[in-house]
Amino acid sequence: MTVRPAGSPAGLRTFIGFPYRHYRSDPLWAPPLRRDVATLLSRTENPFFEHAEMACFLAERGDGTVVGRIAAIQNDAHGRAHPGEATVGFFGLFESVDDQSVADALFGAAAAWLRERGLTVMRGPMNLSTNDDCGVLVEGFGTPPVIMMPHNPPYYRQLLERAGFTKAMDLLAYEGGCDGIPARLRDAAAKLAARSKITLRALDMRHYWSEVAQLKVLYNQAWEANWGFIPMTDAEMDHLARQLKPVVVPDLVVFASIGERLVGFAIDLPDFNVALRSNRSGRLFPFGLIKLLWNQRKITRTRVVTLGVLPEFRRTGVDALMYEWLWRHAHARGYPWAESSWILETNTAMRNALERMGFVVYKTYRVYDRSL
Repeated sequence: MTVRPAGSPAGLRTFIGFPYRHYRSDPLWAPPLRRDVATLLSRTENPFFEHAEMACFLAERGDGTVVGRIAAIQNDAHGRAHPGEATVGFFGLFESVDDQSVADALFGAAAAWLRERGLTVMRGPMNLSTNDDCGVLVEGFGTPPVIMMPHNPPYYRQLLERAGFTKAMDLLAYEGGCDGIPARLRDAAAKLAARSKITLRALDMRHYWSEVAQLKVLYNQAWEANWGFIPMTDAEMDHLARQLKPVVVPDLVVFASIGERLVGFAIDLPDFNVALRSNRSGRLFPFGLIKLLWNQRKITRTRVVTLGVLPEFRRTGVDALMYEWLWRHAHARGYPWAESSWILETNTAMRNALERMGFVVYKTYRVYDRSL
């Protein structure tokens, strides 16, 4: 077995294509569109690479069979946001057969690349940062992943821990909503709205880009103190907004204001993974687009991708009002179930709020560290 760089166009096509063979017998896996993965890895299309470098590697058997892949990532924005962790590097997009020697070789290649750049810790998986999907699924294998969340076999945890990785942080996914809005939440939200100056409104698609401009300011302020948080640049936010525009439901994006000041927002996305799971090739043509359009009708679930409130307004009830809004509008659109993810295991305020509404943890994702 050998590990080789996958930097050429042919190598990147192989790198992108490996999971479609690796997961072909896993009915829970939702194949991403290949063109979306290619955009993620493109140094010209993805503004992430304005402040980061990456090297991709493939593991091959002697007969040329690809048995694993990994990416090593140096993200300079992480060091600027967390000066005490300026020498932390990352790995991501890890996939491997159930063979420790394959995993060790891949981790070794990524570690060597990071070490050459003066980095002292390898953290991951990050695909490509905390602003993308990240973590290894360690609990909750019986249900499919929702949109923009990872999925992997149970043995990945053993591959990582046998290779010397230790837990850095758990990321929790909560589920709930099927029983309708709890009466106490509905009543509390009504009373709070009546006596407070908090007002809510939906996303205005007619002025989409001016709405995005307001989100840029809120997003980086609302999460700046979170573990692992990396502020998004204007270019990265615009890039994400372009990707999300076709799937956004306006009344499942809510803005909260107190007086004239915008103080919070939340985004709830329909779970398009329900449609993607039928398109095993990851290609839109010749039949992938037809399958996606047909299976969109089967979507009955959403994912609360983000909910943020400016620090000085976090004890005003803004979060409860936004959750009630999302819950009510999602049910009205035929989405009775929701996942709220991911939540840091240390974020007790958000966890308590979700648990008071009847949400429960049903999946756990883990981020690992290894000294270099």
